[in-house]
Amino acid sequence: MYPSAFVTSIAGRDKGKIFVVLSVEDENYVAISDGRMRKTDHPKRKKVKHLKALGRNSDFIAQKLSNDCKVTNLELRTAITELTTQQKDV
Repeated sequence: MYPSAFVTSIAGRDKGKIFVVLSVEDENYVAISDGRMRKTDHPKRKKVKHLKALGRNSDFIAQKLSNDCKVTNLELRTAITELTTQQKDV
């Protein structure tokens, strides 16, 4: 897993929801947010084994994270909405 990757939760009360990885703490934990229930100022710390990578990422969010810029909740919500819209079209 890497920052800006889209993931879905496979365990816990947030099972089935899509998140964006904001940071990798170590090989076992990442910080995730969806911009709605989990805001960027208080991301969820979650075990990697409880997440499934969707194999996609947001280039815009990756660029902001690599430049140490703050990612807003609106940007996360927009990226997740675009991803789900693309998946429905396919």
